Amino acid sequence: MLLNVFIIIITFMGMEFVAWFSHKFIMHGSLWHFHKDHHDHSNASFFEKNDVFFLIFAIPSWLGIMFGAMHGFDFKFYIGIGILLYGIAYFLVHDVIIHQRFKWFSKSENRYVKGIKRAHKIHHKNLGKTDGENFGMLLVPFRYFNEKR
Repeated sequence: MLLNVFIIIITFMGMEFVAWFSHKFIMHGSLWHFHKDHHDHSNASFFEKNDVFFLIFAIPSWLGIMFGAMHGFDFKFYIGIGILLYGIAYFLVHDVIIHQRFKWFSKSENRYVKGIKRAHKIHHKNLGKTDGENFGMLLVPFRYFNEKR
């Protein structure tokens, strides 16, 4: 039981690195075509091409949960749960809190929320594929938590 919780926590934490890496080198790299409209807002629809990355990350989670359950709830199941929980956190932070695609938490005075919003705003100042910064989601440099920024 404790090992399963550990696997979920380690997977969740590892997903921050996966998100940073894929954002910096894949979304702002070879798959820029799908991510571009998230930066330049060229798509007036509620949905963006960028939303395809939801599926890219959901598939390994689903496969881990499914195959892990088929094999007696082994480690794959708990890795899938860790990815799922990170996906939920990413959705809440990125789509709900930062971009306000859903108006659920629109007026937070929380220092952490303000910090991640500042970091993400700096990321979006650059509309191009290159020369960006702040590719992480849940962990951003401490300087963004300074109230003077």
